[in-house]
Amino acid sequence: MKPILIHTHFHKRRTGVTRSIENVLPFLSKKIETYIYGYNVDGLKISKGDLKKLLFSKTKVVVHCHRNNELLRMLFYRFLGAKFTLIATRHSDTEPSWLTMFLLKKADKVITLIDQMGKNLGIKNTVIGHGVNVQQFTPKNEVVLKEVAKKKIILCAGRVRKSKGHLTLLNAVKVLKKHKDWALVVVGTVDKPAFLAELKIISQTFEIDKQVYFIQETTNIVSYYQAANIVVVPSFTEGFSLVTLEAMSVGCSVIATKNVGVHSTLIKHAKNGYLFAPGNVVELENLLLKMIEDKALNTGTQARETILEHWSAQKEAENLLKLYLSA
Repeated sequence: MKPILIHTHFHKRRTGVTRSIENVLPFLSKKIETYIYGYNVDGLKISKGDLKKLLFSKTKVVVHCHRNNELLRMLFYRFLGAKFTLIATRHSDTEPSWLTMFLLKKADKVITLIDQMGKNLGIKNTVIGHGVNVQQFTPKNEVVLKEVAKKKIILCAGRVRKSKGHLTLLNAVKVLKKHKDWALVVVGTVDKPAFLAELKIISQTFEIDKQVYFIQETTNIVSYYQAANIVVVPSFTEGFSLVTLEAMSVGCSVIATKNVGVHSTLIKHAKNGYLFAPGNVVELENLLLKMIEDKALNTGTQARETILEHWSAQKEAENLLKLYLSA
């Protein structure tokens, strides 16, 4: 008998973790009975009362948690006598706190996202990378962004913070001064207004402020990928980098930092994307200039093929299902 699957989500913001859950739910739901316990995520919800009935019954239940607060909730039920299989995914590549390690050791199975993360964690785990919804993140021609006065676009999507490499990017896009038909579009929630002000000062210093757009986080991110010619992911650190998968799935030429998150596993330099050293402004500037001047291969088609073959949400769901059933 197949178990009932419950994914938990207790977080005020929608993040890459949120999207990763939503990506696999439709495929998992076709194979086993699947619910969401929590809020701020799309999916068939289960109430607290119904959850408790399941956990304290003889029904086989697998609960998949993604954050410490979720693990604490479920371990409390287990302390009270509930019987279920507990799966935990580690989404960060930073050194885990003592609390995180304590909670992960209480789980029946631990999932990490990339090989290096799995090796560094120090406890037994299974590596299952995220996948992208290839039916949603699909190429589309002639997409125009009303709020951007340029048709040729360099896009950077995700949280706006120093660790995401925006200073490197803003210093590298000074090449736009000689290419007035191009724009940089930065889409994402700003952590600190002072940092945004710093980025705007850089664009003014290089006299490209009329070509640089800062857009708040949007649920319509697919259109931004579809409108973009180039997507840059200049992060110094990533737990995985779902943005890179999404951009490649849409058929964008992606430039990403090497040895960060899944980038170097996913991208073969100058074949299905481009890699540069984190923080290396000159290297990024040269790559951008070659692509703007059509002196580098447009890798969008190869990028899409890579995602379809190896990194779809369906493939991730299949790997997760194997783990659930084995647990």
